[in-house]
Amino acid sequence: MSTLRTLFLSPRVTATGHAFADAARRRGARVETLRDWRVPPQWRAAPAASLYSGPLFADAVARELGLGLLEAPQDWLARLPYELTLRKVEFTTIAQARALRRPAFVKPPNDKSFPARVYRDGSGLPGSDAVDGTEPVLVSDIVTFAAEYRLFVRDGEVRTGSRYATGGDLDVVPLERDARRSEVLAFAERLAGTGLPSAVVVDVGLIESAGWAVVEANAAWASGHYACDADTALDVVLHAARPEGEFGTADRRFLRHTPAVVRD
Repeated sequence: MSTLRTLFLSPRVTATGHAFADAARRRGARVETLRDWRVPPQWRAAPAASLYSGPLFADAVARELGLGLLEAPQDWLARLPYELTLRKVEFTTIAQARALRRPAFVKPPNDKSFPARVYRDGSGLPGSDAVDGTEPVLVSDIVTFAAEYRLFVRDGEVRTGSRYATGGDLDVVPLERDARRSEVLAFAERLAGTGLPSAVVVDVGLIESAGWAVVEANAAWASGHYACDADTALDVVLHAARPEGEFGTADRRFLRHTPAVVRD
């Protein structure tokens, strides 16, 4: 990064948060852990801030930190051509998904408002007492990934990557040590021009007897790094979560809508 930033972390610091904090300190940046879901007055609209946290915490503090947060469009996965997903993916609302009468994989696009998993049918989804019916969801055909990979992407280029699962089980290995590295990178090149922000995390995987497919896209500022190089992944995070005024026209349409927080 050209300007040393203060990296803010949520009160619940994960292993990735610790790795990014260490990487930030190595380059002389400041690291601050926010102790509750509010920003102390001295840090509000900090001139060179960044953030690593989950989406709910980001919504609570991003405005006061003066941050813009890049994320993929909620319907990005559903808009991809079949040859990049190898399954049908529909972007809809949870109210409509509750009418499903078949098994499907259902998830919130960019948040964790309910568990992302295979549901036997729509009756298993959270009810209206738990989740508003207008909540957007992605409904996917069920597929089995033989291997899955996390890629930190900046300006369309994979900067660092990691395998994170084999056969659905956690199996973490740096991408450079994985036998399928060249296949992963070749598939990632096919995602150019699909409508992603300049800094994002993309998960891809190999479907046995079918080929390579996109698993999902994630916000870099909220993604675990697995065995990715922490210093390189941090560069992507710092580009994805930075003062809102730094974003150019091309990226502004990818900024997360963060609500205004009313304090007592």
